[in-house]
Amino acid sequence: MTLTQRSLPREELPPNWGPVETSDDRISYRHSRSSATLFAARVSAHSSHPSLGLSRCWEIRYRYSVGECSATERLGSVTTRSAALDALLECMHHVYDSVDSPGSPLDIRTALESVSLPALIPEDSSALS
Repeated sequence: MTLTQRSLPREELPPNWGPVETSDDRISYRHSRSSATLFAARVSAHSSHPSLGLSRCWEIRYRYSVGECSATERLGSVTTRSAALDALLECMHHVYDSVDSPGSPLDIRTALESVSLPALIPEDSSALS
């Protein structure tokens, strides 16, 4: 599969964001001036609310590095690949609109905490305990 198949058109991406990987189970975009990577990975829906009856979903994550340490944080889950692309685009635009210094992965992380992901899957709180 080529990078342009089933990914966001470049003209929709905010400045300094570009595609890194597009496959059947993973979509990722990286910021060119920081270590920030936003990605969606297709995973088991074990932590979603059981009434939804999902076996797979797309988990939206943020990966960054600070010094020699790297971290990956879960931002939420959505049901479809299309919703995952919408969520990634929303995250990238929110970072672009709200972070003055995108070179700081912690500023990006703080901005991502206030993003309202479209089509977010409700979690089963008992599964997370």
